[in-house]
Amino acid sequence: MMHKLWMAPHGLHVEPAETQDAQRLAQLHQQGFFRGWPVADFIGFLADGATPAYVACDAKRRIAGFALIRLVADESELLTIAVDPKWRGKGVGRALLDAVFADLMMSPARKMFLEVDAENRPAVKLYERLGFSTISSRKGYYAKPDGSAATALVMARDLG
Repeated sequence: MMHKLWMAPHGLHVEPAETQDAQRLAQLHQQGFFRGWPVADFIGFLADGATPAYVACDAKRRIAGFALIRLVADESELLTIAVDPKWRGKGVGRALLDAVFADLMMSPARKMFLEVDAENRPAVKLYERLGFSTISSRKGYYAKPDGSAATALVMARDLG
């Protein structure tokens, strides 16, 4: 079987995640989100062929970020994406998504959906640059540390 590999900036590359990455993915998710997902969730995702995950890492496989998707029939969903704070703003998220899109070209998926906090302007801008458009919103979708709730934008794009 051919090993999938995509180039990323700053000496990183993107490759499929492996089960032993679960701890690091949970750690990155905790750093990026108020309610990070537990390691057990990532172990389950990484064992499930319907939820492929991708990691951006260096030659020693130190993981700088990851993306996790779900495939259902001809649709895909970006379940979550997280980048180590010291790697943010350096093109890692874009490289992860470019790899996801390239890999999805070999799948039946023709559309991708995602939810993003409406207040997360860097993420919203990245998704818009990558061809996503807002199709709806969900008020009170994300819990915030102050007890309030943030609105999620539901975005979609065709995969070609």
